[in-house]
Amino acid sequence: MDASYRALAAVVAPLEDEDSWQPTACTGWTVRDLLFHCLTDCQRGLVALHTPATGPADRDAVTYWSDWRPGTEGAADDRRLARVGAGMFPHFHHLRGLYLETAAATLNAAAATDPGLLVSTQGHTLTAGDLMRTLAVEATVHHFDLVAPLPQAPRASSPGLACVRATLDGLLGRPLPLDWSDEHYARAATGRLPLTDAEKRALGPDAVSFPLFG
Repeated sequence: MDASYRALAAVVAPLEDEDSWQPTACTGWTVRDLLFHCLTDCQRGLVALHTPATGPADRDAVTYWSDWRPGTEGAADDRRLARVGAGMFPHFHHLRGLYLETAAATLNAAAATDPGLLVSTQGHTLTAGDLMRTLAVEATVHHFDLVAPLPQAPRASSPGLACVRATLDGLLGRPLPLDWSDEHYARAATGRLPLTDAEKRALGPDAVSFPLFG
């Protein structure tokens, strides 16, 4: 989580207003829309890390994503919410500053939290360590989305990429049987890239499970 958040912050920190209007790899979202979404994810993580829960856990770092599928009503609502929320910031540097401050605060909270502590988020209970892994996955996947119009931006972190791959393999139920890069796997498995016919044949029955989450 630390590596993923710091890598994303390195992309965000130098952005200016003109950059904020660029389209991202998230359909319908500009850079500022996506950054608002990432801000709300940091806020959710910060709240969850301070919301101890009673057990048992009903989600882990992999099964957490079973509720998040592209094309659902909830996904459409999130898209609209980010567009409206980002529009409340007339000056991009206010949004950028709030994101960077909140991301740093979330990392501080994570560092001070026992990974075994049970916490609540999104109506579910999981360990703080598993929560941190889900936050790392979200930050890393959105890192790809954010840098799509920013070819000179820093790349996603290696630990974040490894966390994404482990999560996707968990959802698939086995290690990916294709020689995909971490980025291609993340984009294809979250609906950002359609599978080719050759990829569908190579995946066999598992092809119908794609996207694994989105």
